[in-house]
Amino acid sequence: MISNLKSDIEFRREKALELSSQVLRHLAAGGKLTIGDSPAINPPPPKRSTKIDPETILKRRKPPITRAERKALRKLAEAL
Repeated sequence: MISNLKSDIEFRREKALELSSQVLRHLAAGGKLTIGDSPAINPPPPKRSTKIDPETILKRRKPPITRAERKALRKLAEAL
């Protein structure tokens, strides 16, 4: 079976050789390599903003009409 990754490996080989030669030159010039801690696999999500955009505030439902308002509307409807 022919690997699909073979062309990708060959494509990256030149850059890998260039990078390894740069590392060797750095070490030959007295440079040091340090290996740091590996990053977390699942980093915590970013903090939520405390700013509230007035354009995105939910439109609340109006409260239902009261019993007195309902009676007044009935009287107006009957008067018509």
